[in-house]
Amino acid sequence: MTDSILNDGAIPAVNSGSVKSLLATTPNKQHYINGGYQAPNSNAYLDTCDPATGQKIAAIANGNNVDVDTAVTAARQALSGPWSSMTPLARSGLLLKVADLIDANMDELCELEVLDQGKPYFVARWAEIPGVAAQFRYFAGQVMALEGNTINTSIDYQPEGKQVQAWTLREPVGVVAAITPWNSPLILTAMKLAPAMAAGCTIVLKPAELTSLSALRLAELISEAGVPDGVVNVVTGEGKLAGNGLVSHPGIDKIAFTGSTQTGKAIVQASQQNLARVTLELGGKSPAIVLPDADLTQAIPGIANGIFFNGGQVCVANSRVYIHRTIFDEVVDGIIAYAESLTLGHGLDQATQMGPMVSTEQAIKIEQHIQSAQKNGAKILTGGKRFGPNGTFIAPTVITNTTTDMPVHCEEVFGPVLVAEPYDDIEEALAWSNDNEYGLAASVWTQDLSLAHRLSKQLQAGTVWINTTLMFDPSLPIGGMKQSGYGRDSGKQALDNYLEWKTVCAVL
Repeated sequence: MTDSILNDGAIPAVNSGSVKSLLATTPNKQHYINGGYQAPNSNAYLDTCDPATGQKIAAIANGNNVDVDTAVTAARQALSGPWSSMTPLARSGLLLKVADLIDANMDELCELEVLDQGKPYFVARWAEIPGVAAQFRYFAGQVMALEGNTINTSIDYQPEGKQVQAWTLREPVGVVAAITPWNSPLILTAMKLAPAMAAGCTIVLKPAELTSLSALRLAELISEAGVPDGVVNVVTGEGKLAGNGLVSHPGIDKIAFTGSTQTGKAIVQASQQNLARVTLELGGKSPAIVLPDADLTQAIPGIANGIFFNGGQVCVANSRVYIHRTIFDEVVDGIIAYAESLTLGHGLDQATQMGPMVSTEQAIKIEQHIQSAQKNGAKILTGGKRFGPNGTFIAPTVITNTTTDMPVHCEEVFGPVLVAEPYDDIEEALAWSNDNEYGLAASVWTQDLSLAHRLSKQLQAGTVWINTTLMFDPSLPIGGMKQSGYGRDSGKQALDNYLEWKTVCAVL
């Protein structure tokens, strides 16, 4: 493992430095409500820091119930304004303008994401921010495809000489509370905003308190595109204040949440007060199964990338791998070599391949998982150490000799920690894969496509990749089974989250 972490805490420059200038001129970021910035009701702010160095880069408004109510009121008013009467072509055009503005401000958005979350610049620039624009373009197309149905009924008690005509309409569900996590802030925000806007809903977004800056900038771009005021509002701050106030607000019709299973359960309880509809994309402990005939030139880097990409801070990361015993040593040695070749450093350093964890607190939690496993007999094959100027870096880690009840084996660690275990029989590997409360994703590595198809049906996961992992596209629905939630983001299925069916029955 190569260490390029800057011990002096300096932030390397990548592009023009426009982001740093922007943050210097507006160090306190307010809520974005009804088309403009508004100061928090309490006048309280939270520092947001560069996770690699611990340096403060800005402060965000710490919202409360009053701020939430202001935002929901703005969204409710916008729901019945020009937004509601806009033609599909006009709404599609606005979403396309948002996508174009994302492209035009790509460098700035990437730097914001890196400074706020810590991910390597190439991850933001190559994978995530282009994906944000792609979400808006995809759902701009879906706007034009929304349609209801005519229904041939068997009603035979209409007045003599009359006919019954029946049809369905698709209408927006209303005001949406969108709550997003800190690991991939902007792409996960787009996965909720784009379909909700395509459906004609209005939104109050509560981004993660650790990573709110790119969401606020996106709200500015949405306004710049010409989207009416109040359609997209952003209330920042702590979950216990702004988040709780939002999910329990009587003016919310729909809640879309991505985050931990524990928080997801609390949201379901809060939603019962006004029966708001809920979709949840929650935790994961995704397995990978490597068959003895797997192409190891694909499997080894694929599995390694699947856990070390973005420092393992990916909900679908393949954090446990079951490898046939005949190839176990070869695969594990290859993954270890991959892990030890990675360059760790500040995300704005172009040499960096893996950045820090999002916070010192998160890094400590990961370290505790590793130490607990080691104390209970697990073997650390590589990595396992926390270090860096802010204590936020975790060396890419591979662990073996675990049992299925160890927390590192069965719980979501959400860091660059891979559990690797050998198996003798495919049914054994399948049973281990499904013996978990999560069901978000899985992968199968084999050249036997017949077996791959069988396993893809038997694996209890919302997404199954064959001979690959971390493949995303706006057209592909994403979501989980079991404790990984319900409902889907992306794909045509995502529109159903934000649309109501209305039946119209007429005697003519």
